[in-house]
Amino acid sequence: MDATTYRWDEIAEDNPIALLTRRTLYGEKMMVARVRLEKGCHVAPHHHDSEQIAIVMSGSCVWLMGEERTPVPMKGGEVMVLPSNVVHGLDVLEDTEIIDVLSPIGPMGVDKQGK
Repeated sequence: MDATTYRWDEIAEDNPIALLTRRTLYGEKMMVARVRLEKGCHVAPHHHDSEQIAIVMSGSCVWLMGEERTPVPMKGGEVMVLPSNVVHGLDVLEDTEIIDVLSPIGPMGVDKQGK
């Protein structure tokens, strides 16, 4: 694979659940998504085989971690590392932008949630 550059605004956008839009870019072994979540968005608790790094660029949200749904508040400038198969969900408190990096490539939790 040759090195390639992209512009976020030229990557196709999708809307897998209400109040969430994203642009996803795929490499050979990892993927990155720029996710925009509107206030009130809820990502249902889920898990996936991929490791995930979630970089909260702006806004604020509460992650719901583990089977107990332990709340972990986050705001712009904070980063979370999620090991493979850790149950997590998300409640969005204000408009938020997150950069998600997953490896290996696989479905994101919202892909299973539906609208």
